[in-house]
Amino acid sequence: MSTGKGQVVELILEDGCRYVRVSCLPNLIPSSGQYLLAGDTSNAPLPVPLFHTDSTPQGGSMAPWRHFIAAAPIPDSWNPGLELHLRGPLGHGFTLPLSARRIGLIAFDISPARLKGLIRPALKQGAAVVLVCDSNPDNLPDDVEVQPMSSLHEIVEWADYVAFAVARENLNQLRERLGKLNQFAAEKEAQILIHTPIPCGGIAECGVCAVTLKSSWKLACKDGPVFNWKDMLE
Repeated sequence: MSTGKGQVVELILEDGCRYVRVSCLPNLIPSSGQYLLAGDTSNAPLPVPLFHTDSTPQGGSMAPWRHFIAAAPIPDSWNPGLELHLRGPLGHGFTLPLSARRIGLIAFDISPARLKGLIRPALKQGAAVVLVCDSNPDNLPDDVEVQPMSSLHEIVEWADYVAFAVARENLNQLRERLGKLNQFAAEKEAQILIHTPIPCGGIAECGVCAVTLKSSWKLACKDGPVFNWKDMLE
């Protein structure tokens, strides 16, 4: 975990949401599923969690800084030129198996933005990628197939690796929706990103981001926000 400065260099309107391209040193860029806490100069009471949705390897005119695109929600007050104070990367992100050749990305009830960072590495290793969501995401590679949520069971059975994204309050709905397919966790690799407030970034252990498992609970800010699906079934 590091601290440092960054800058908003571009405002992006995509999927009906605000994204920003952020420049910072490479060691601050989170992997897919990890996050940064970003404070600005507005004296906002809480920092903003930034999740990686895509990156550009070149440094451009701000070398040795690099760029990454931060997923929504982004404050309305953020515009190009804004200086950010960054802390991270924080938490546990996704681990894409090198052997995976059929990858399902399931945005159960939220924007697929926090899953999109898996697309480029998945395609690079020759995998077929299907994104399941009930929205129409923009600017996806042509090789990515998009299916509605009604195809959830079919894609879960097809994939040899599944990455879910779900709001904490709807986790039980996802469990119920999968039903007997919960047994798939014993046969293939699956991970889940829990969308929940993470204001302290693991420092205060305030419990705001607590995620209830079958027999215990964990803090999304440091134990997640990406968990193994098997942990959801304890």
